[in-house]
Amino acid sequence: MATDNDYDGDDSDPNGGDTGENDADDRRLVPGWQGRYYEDFAVGDIYKHPYGRTVTETDNVWFTNLTLNANPMHFNEPYAAETEFGERLVDGPFVIALAVGMSVVDVSTNATANLGYDEVRHHGPVFHGDTIFAESEVRSKRELDSREHVGIVTTELEYAGPSAAQPPGWPEGIGTQPEDLG
Repeated sequence: MATDNDYDGDDSDPNGGDTGENDADDRRLVPGWQGRYYEDFAVGDIYKHPYGRTVTETDNVWFTNLTLNANPMHFNEPYAAETEFGERLVDGPFVIALAVGMSVVDVSTNATANLGYDEVRHHGPVFHGDTIFAESEVRSKRELDSREHVGIVTTELEYAGPSAAQPPGWPEGIGTQPEDLG
């Protein structure tokens, strides 16, 4: 192992190899993901948003209180235990907000505004501990005549879940992308 006293100004190791420690020319600054712009969207593209999220009891209680949702199904355990579900449900608008948040990294990081949400549907209950994944499909896009350098991209957002396991096709951790996403 080299010490400060062993440094002679070159960047080779004592075994004859090149450590690359002083090779500034070999380094490169790689910018992080900056999001998509209008030109990057193509109708039919599907973005499987990279992060799943497990819904916690705290998420549900805070969101329910924050929005003043007075339905006891979300905050009253004895009440919810007597319903067909047998336990508290996660507040539906929280699940929608979570899915929208998951989509930002792929869809709206560079958006001027989100213009609206159509046909919002819940396809089943979500419980504490359920893991949600989301994906967006580009349905249409058009440039605006009234504003230069602005276009409208319409996407369809769906969430997959509830599931304790990652659905097929989603990237797993850090590694190479599945063939169907490459």
